[in-house]
Amino acid sequence: MTESHAAVKLPVDVEQIQQLLPHRYPFLLVDRVTEIDLGKTITAIKNVTINEPFFQGHFPGHPVMPGVLIVEAMAQTAGLLTQITSQMEGQGGSPLFYLVKVDDARFSAVVAPGDQLVMKVSLKRLIRGMGLFEATAYVDGEVVACCKLMCAARNDK
Repeated sequence: MTESHAAVKLPVDVEQIQQLLPHRYPFLLVDRVTEIDLGKTITAIKNVTINEPFFQGHFPGHPVMPGVLIVEAMAQTAGLLTQITSQMEGQGGSPLFYLVKVDDARFSAVVAPGDQLVMKVSLKRLIRGMGLFEATAYVDGEVVACCKLMCAARNDK
């Protein structure tokens, strides 16, 4: 992060995240932003705990975080990149983005209670209200999931 963007105070905690994203429990899947290079990359974490509501049925006796929720956590991290960048560049926040496409999703390990999911997301392109991101999720430094995400700015028409 450059000095001109020093106003971003890391870590960005869950209270600040709730000011940036519309998601709330049980669907807010990012607990903290630990690194950001405005308009380029972001790193965030999700502490996975046994009291997550999805563990009751996925799977009894063998709790596994659903892959779609890992993808959602990465998409929320992408949303934080655009929101924080927009605010820090004096634009007052970007429009709400919706996830419109997921490509090349790969899951290489189970995410379970007690894990800390670390999401790293890079913005590849932002053109005419469409953002293309590459996202990777890690546990203990090992890749557990990755994908390409496309998000579109909300159209209020």
